[in-house]
Amino acid sequence: MTDGDRTRRASRMRVMTEGSTVTPLELFFDLVFVYAFTQVTALMADDLTAGGLLRGLLLLAVLWWCWCCYAWLGNTVRVDEGLLRVVLFAVMATMFVVAVTIPEAFDDLPGGLSGPVVFAACYLVVRVLHLVLYFFAARGNAGLRRQLLRAALPMLAGALLLFSAALVPQRLTDSPQQVGTIRTVLWVLALAVDYGGIMAIGARGWRIFSAAHWAERHGLIIIIALGESLVAIGVGATALPISWPIIIASALAITVTAALWWAYFDVVSIAAERVLHRAEGVARAALGRDSYTYLHLPMVAGIILLALGFKKVLGYVGDGAHHKLGDPLHGLGLLALYGGVILYLLGHLCFRLRSMSSVNWPRAATVLLLVALLPVADRLPALAALGLLAVVCVAMVVAEVRLFGAARRELRDAFLTEHGAGPAPADGH
Repeated sequence: MTDGDRTRRASRMRVMTEGSTVTPLELFFDLVFVYAFTQVTALMADDLTAGGLLRGLLLLAVLWWCWCCYAWLGNTVRVDEGLLRVVLFAVMATMFVVAVTIPEAFDDLPGGLSGPVVFAACYLVVRVLHLVLYFFAARGNAGLRRQLLRAALPMLAGALLLFSAALVPQRLTDSPQQVGTIRTVLWVLALAVDYGGIMAIGARGWRIFSAAHWAERHGLIIIIALGESLVAIGVGATALPISWPIIIASALAITVTAALWWAYFDVVSIAAERVLHRAEGVARAALGRDSYTYLHLPMVAGIILLALGFKKVLGYVGDGAHHKLGDPLHGLGLLALYGGVILYLLGHLCFRLRSMSSVNWPRAATVLLLVALLPVADRLPALAALGLLAVVCVAMVVAEVRLFGAARRELRDAFLTEHGAGPAPADGH
């Protein structure tokens, strides 16, 4: 075999086809985002202010956009084959540096390299490598290549704004707060240009080759975000002596997380995948872009905010030196706890409306109920506020199972049959 033959074989890419599923390397790739989500939660917990929450959500939006880029690439070609595998390892290393730099993305720490500049530079490398790999994978698809060239414009403009934010000099003003405000505004503009630019260029040219891969890929990132909420429970109890309040709070937090898992995976993810599978061409690409690339972000953001709320509740119920068991969880901690679930459910409502052109009324009612209960929860002890949230989430799941029982069983039986499991016996045993 000649050197030229080896090179061609190494660079060969296997195109994804309908029915293809997520590859092991994509699962490995997602582990970087487990750490990154944890970093975002920790950053917001350390700066529990309106500005701190905003910066955390902006960082999450940047991470989400990076993840989405490679989800689109992975739906076009297998990323665990040939040279692409090696390049993806390099992307993982760069993304890990992005995650490590999250605490310094807005405010540089003394000594070492400039945190904001390193963050912006690594982000640009991740995005440029994506476009190069995607362009190479699109050989023979002129429409996709034209779309990638269009997508490069908002990406480069957004990256330029992030670099501008990183290079704002600390001595520009006597007030470090003003420097932070300028950087935050530039970040907002960068994301608005990047997100808005992709929407503005339209869906023509994009392709979703496997509906199964696309739905599974996004389901897995929801699980990763839910996993971060579980990590937050453990981190919140770290270095605190175990006690009944901590045990009860942990059980309640797991209950809320389980209800959110149920809300996505019991029926919605299955039904949405079927709708996507039936769609074709530009309509499928637009549906995948809107329902998954854009409308999964509020779900993930809601889970990350909920993780922050869990962390604060565990601190309240376990840290007797700074809080009493009867202390309410006021302000932004309570807003993160309840607002995280509200944002998650709003993402669900929009997801279903875009995918299936229908409204899930129990979830809409739950959103309104949680908004109404915020003033009540503000007066309750932190543990009771978490317990109230758990009761509402479980009640929503029970109501949906009872209201949509027959349709739910039919859909799940069909799904399980398609995936190699027979329907449940008539007697339920």
